[in-house]
Amino acid sequence: MSHDTPAHDAPTQDARTVGMLEILKTRRFWPLFATQFLGAVNDNLFKQAITLLVLYRLALSDAAGGLFVVAGTALFILPYILFSILAGQLADKYDKSRITQILKVTEIGAALVGLVGLITTNVPILLVSLFLFGMQSALFSPSKYSMMPQHLHDNELLSGNAMLESGAFFAIIAGLIGGGLILLTPNPTAAIGVATISIGLIGLVASLFIPKAPPHSGTSPALDGWKPTAIWQQLKHAADQPVIFNTILGISWFNLLGGVLLAQLPLFAKNQLGASETMTTLLFVAFTVGIGGGAILTARLLKGEITGQLAPIGLIVVSVFMADLALIADYPPQLLAGIGDSNIFATILGTPRTWRLLIDLIGVAVGGAIFVVPLYALLQHTAKDEERARIIASSNVVNAIFIVIGSAVAAALLQIGVSARSIIGVLAVTNILAALYAIKLVPTLVIRGIFRTLLKLLFRLENDGFEQLKSVKGPVVYVANHVSYIDGIILAASLPGTPVFAVHTHVANKWWARPFLALVDFRALDPTNPLALKTLISEVKKGRSVVIFPEGRITETGTLMKVYEGPGMIAEKGGVPLVPLRIDGPQYSKFSRLKGRMPQGWFPQVRVTAEAPIKLDIPDDLTGRDRRTRVSLALYDVLSDLSFKTANKPQDIYQAVLGAAHRFGMDSEALGDVETPSINYRKVIAGAEALGAKLTAYADRDERIGVMLPSSIGAAVTFLALQAHGRVPAMLNFTAGADGVLKATETATIKRVLTSRRFIKQAKLETLAEKLGEKLELIYLEDIRASIGTLDRLKALASTYNIRRKHKRRGIDPDAPALVLFTSGSEGAPKGVVLSHMNLLGNCHQIASRVDFTQRDKVLNALPLFHSFGMTGGTLLPLVSGVPSFLYPSPLHYRIVPELAYSFNATIMFGTDTFLSGYARMAHSYDFYAMRYVFAGAERLRPETRRAWMDQFGVRILEGYGTTETAPVLAVNTPMHNKRGTVGRLLPAMTHKLEDMPGVDEGGRLMVSGPNVMLGYLKIEEPGVLQPAEEGPTPGTRWHDTGDIVTVDDEGYVTIRGRAKRFAKIAGEMVSLASVEALVEEAYPERETAVVSAADDSKGEKIILCITGEKLDMGKIRDIAKQQGKPELMVPREQLVLDEMPLLGTGKIDQVTLNKKVEAMLSKD
Repeated sequence: MSHDTPAHDAPTQDARTVGMLEILKTRRFWPLFATQFLGAVNDNLFKQAITLLVLYRLALSDAAGGLFVVAGTALFILPYILFSILAGQLADKYDKSRITQILKVTEIGAALVGLVGLITTNVPILLVSLFLFGMQSALFSPSKYSMMPQHLHDNELLSGNAMLESGAFFAIIAGLIGGGLILLTPNPTAAIGVATISIGLIGLVASLFIPKAPPHSGTSPALDGWKPTAIWQQLKHAADQPVIFNTILGISWFNLLGGVLLAQLPLFAKNQLGASETMTTLLFVAFTVGIGGGAILTARLLKGEITGQLAPIGLIVVSVFMADLALIADYPPQLLAGIGDSNIFATILGTPRTWRLLIDLIGVAVGGAIFVVPLYALLQHTAKDEERARIIASSNVVNAIFIVIGSAVAAALLQIGVSARSIIGVLAVTNILAALYAIKLVPTLVIRGIFRTLLKLLFRLENDGFEQLKSVKGPVVYVANHVSYIDGIILAASLPGTPVFAVHTHVANKWWARPFLALVDFRALDPTNPLALKTLISEVKKGRSVVIFPEGRITETGTLMKVYEGPGMIAEKGGVPLVPLRIDGPQYSKFSRLKGRMPQGWFPQVRVTAEAPIKLDIPDDLTGRDRRTRVSLALYDVLSDLSFKTANKPQDIYQAVLGAAHRFGMDSEALGDVETPSINYRKVIAGAEALGAKLTAYADRDERIGVMLPSSIGAAVTFLALQAHGRVPAMLNFTAGADGVLKATETATIKRVLTSRRFIKQAKLETLAEKLGEKLELIYLEDIRASIGTLDRLKALASTYNIRRKHKRRGIDPDAPALVLFTSGSEGAPKGVVLSHMNLLGNCHQIASRVDFTQRDKVLNALPLFHSFGMTGGTLLPLVSGVPSFLYPSPLHYRIVPELAYSFNATIMFGTDTFLSGYARMAHSYDFYAMRYVFAGAERLRPETRRAWMDQFGVRILEGYGTTETAPVLAVNTPMHNKRGTVGRLLPAMTHKLEDMPGVDEGGRLMVSGPNVMLGYLKIEEPGVLQPAEEGPTPGTRWHDTGDIVTVDDEGYVTIRGRAKRFAKIAGEMVSLASVEALVEEAYPERETAVVSAADDSKGEKIILCITGEKLDMGKIRDIAKQQGKPELMVPREQLVLDEMPLLGTGKIDQVTLNKKVEAMLSKD
């Protein structure tokens, strides 16, 4: 309990705004809060009690009563003039916590003096006690405010001040109410004495818990603050610092307003309203509630930013409500007759003018809090550490002078017969002048403050990461995505300082843009003019920050469009850093250009995220167009990375689907299949809820349960039903045969499998089902569906109206396992790949940050859900993005799938080279008329397949690359960035390294790390035991060895050279079998071929070409190899003719089976 003990929860600086309640829980703040709260209760209880006692019980005349109120107020304020500077010197010289404890003892002494005055009904002694209470408050104030920056960080200071001011005024409520109620006791004198002394003792105990707040080293001011000359010198020192002195004047003006208004409220209520003691207390309560509420509102509006930009707005609010208060102040007392009766609340509810009076008082108080709370934080933050207490003391002196002057003028006016209405009216007019003066001091800040307040109220504007900008010295170039017409206003209201905005000349000339452009500093630029950038470069060199939208236009897709190199060149030429910004939310407003593509509303929530300043890493040897291209690409990467980062928030899969349903509308189309062409989100979620409630009986939380279903709505709903309740689906590849499926269930220790009798019959899987049934429990969806009654369905449907809150209570860990997929087994025994919610959602967000799609798009997914491509790309990605997806059970129906694309108006499609080649052979040239994007993966895209799609359908296939272990996409060519022969560029947030391979001269073995890398493997050697992936380069990340040999060029494009396991060592040289296959395909693109290696006595290994049909002319292959400068070693030594090529369910060649066939054929020879 000793104050000598350091705080147990020492402050830690971070980049977020800390809430008021969060601060209150810490040892650094709650003892100080409690001490000042109890002190404020005591001050106001005593003042209110003796004021009412004098006015209502001692039968003084109105004039004598008024003089007592004025004198009491003046005596309470006088110590602030006499002792504040001394108090500041003490606080800068000694430990502030110790000073606080001594002053709490003084408070108890003041209470004892007051008790004597009450017992003797001696008014002078009561006035002395008020003076003593004022003295201890004056001595406490500098310590209180100057120790806050020692215990709180900058991002906590505004919330701390708001909490302190709110607490102080709510303490005033308690004190005022207590002071009024205490007169109702049988012995008010004794009650006042007991209450004030008891509260003082409790406050003393609270002060003992305040952590140490020692003076800053080397600070030892002289204790001469009681001398008039010392007071004057300190005030002069404060006045020499414009920001500090203007802040002090603002705080003092607020105290003058509040002091005059509150001092007159008792007389005002009694004499002009004819109100009772109860009504008088109610008026104080209204004002105090307004102050407390305004302080909380201010903290929320500013989000921890220490700035005076809202001050003029606060003053304007005060003037509006104070002027209205003046208009009702002199209504005849009979209008408010009855106020103060026992049925006061009924009277108020039935008296509109009383409501008006209370609302005006609350409005004045709210405006005052908006004005003064940021100023207190600004004063603490701006003052130097070694003199902070003395600066605060200077503020207290000026405050007191203002209050005394205000009280004296008010008293004089009352004496000469000026009405309260006139005094309040004068205050309102004078306050308008003060507001105009404040606006003149900081016009830009005021305008920004107004817009920021409006944006916060209408769009619930939030700024994330802006704390990182406080440490930036000098100008920067801000770069942001452009999603709506209001982006410029949002940034003008959010960014610090007064940056220069780059505005397209076409926009700058629009009539509707001119009023807004008049409020910011802008430069109209023509992007076609090569000299346009020089204007902005010169601004940067002058020390001005610049804001520019690199896309040069508002997005028409919802994601990043083409990015120009301009901002990067400005930053480079100006020698300043770039600050990436992400604007999110306005794309869903009516101010965007996405009508029909995304849901539109008037005021969606808006968030602006800032990243730390960066400098682009561009090689020095690049010049001209090459340099500009590289800068453009680097800028795109920075913005797309930020897009991913802001979207990739921790959540589970079901939560993400619910979020999409909320964002895009429950009635939006979500899924379709052959039997049900369209089903909306509400029905999907209701189905998942009804089914999930039944499935919980078959598996415990986090338990794995097998799923053997075709791609269909039923399979997707079953998957979501398990996700909703924290069960882990393990998707079984039913094309792998009974042995393969059983081995998978053993690997993952699966006890039960969800399937369908109808599916088993149609797919002719009776033998598989029979063998599975011998070792596992098969659960048929038909049986579960039959058990779901009408009441269950209605309950599930009703739950969709509150499902997000309900699901949140389920508490599913986003980093927990969400799905088990099994590797293809193309090179060995299948392994279980355990993926978390964040692995899968992270991959969805990675793709979405590089590829644009909207509600107008439709995905056709014929890939099975046990295929990672079919699960993530074809099902999850559309579901969490508001894009309808049509599920079809077999990709091998080469004639049906194109017809479905035509009927469904599909715009996006995923497939492997094998399947896409099959569709090209069977489809009508118009079947893919609506297709925008076709993504190929899982195997190498052959040039002839690419050409066929372009020639027949006019569709460019975008090749990508991934693995089951990476959920699955690692890299992808996009419409904006693509290079033929590569698999595209790595997705955002991916880290990679290339490990050297002995004998491989080109490329290396690819290792990747990122949010989409799996949790680990399940292996048959240790069934059910998760074998974690290797720890990644940063905490919480993991490495995955892809086993692929790749090269990565300067622009980040990845080219696959082969599998590490698919290299043949011939005469000491490493030869890629994938490269050999490419060579053969170039010679014979129409033939089905594969390449394997086998032992060779003379050269170690030899290459064998496997074909179906007639043998090939090896001479043709040899000629092409020579033309391309390929070594003779790459030409296969032998050919083997197969009846058919063994394929996996995914369309990839089954290498294990092929090797066994070749081995058998060679052994026969």
